[in-house]
Amino acid sequence: MLVIGLGRFGSSLAMELMTHGWEVLGLDSNPRLVQAYAETLTHTVTADSTDDEALRQIGANEFTRAVVAIGSHLEESILTTSLLVDMGVPHIWGKAISRRHGRILQQIGCHHVVLPEHDMGERVAHLVSGRMLDYVEIEQDFALGKTRAPREIIGRKLGETGVRSSHGITVVCIKRHGEQFTYATAETVPKKGDIVIVAGRTNDVERFAELN
Repeated sequence: MLVIGLGRFGSSLAMELMTHGWEVLGLDSNPRLVQAYAETLTHTVTADSTDDEALRQIGANEFTRAVVAIGSHLEESILTTSLLVDMGVPHIWGKAISRRHGRILQQIGCHHVVLPEHDMGERVAHLVSGRMLDYVEIEQDFALGKTRAPREIIGRKLGETGVRSSHGITVVCIKRHGEQFTYATAETVPKKGDIVIVAGRTNDVERFAELN
């Protein structure tokens, strides 16, 4: 895996990939950052990622997956991504600092765009403003929400509660006190204090969490 940009996001991502068994080549134009992660990552190199020849010298064109974790310097982010696209790297992830930045990355051929600051802000906003214990947006207007089982489904089989027709959500997992999460079925009977994970349109997930 090639990770370009060893700032907070890039370095955290690179180290997490290492814990999952990936070999990671970390690249940055800042020698201090490269040195800081020289002992942590599989390989590190100081190079200008906007230089086509420099990328080819490190074998960037031979990687099947690359992450452009340059967020604050838009020109570098866009040029680097464009070079990787031209090299034919089949899976490119790009960090964007705004939706406009993300659209540009997609337009030049970036396969996956992430907006970590925006996504985290959106997630925290849902947690602070509602009764959800956790929240993850899978794609635009579809989310997973973690919340306590509301009173109306407690003591009843999920298949008999009609939550899908009445609230537009599906209870996919359930967790009892002292136990691990397990898949929910139509025969599952939630108890008071149970934690459930529900899936559905964002507004429906929010409204379901508010039933508490």
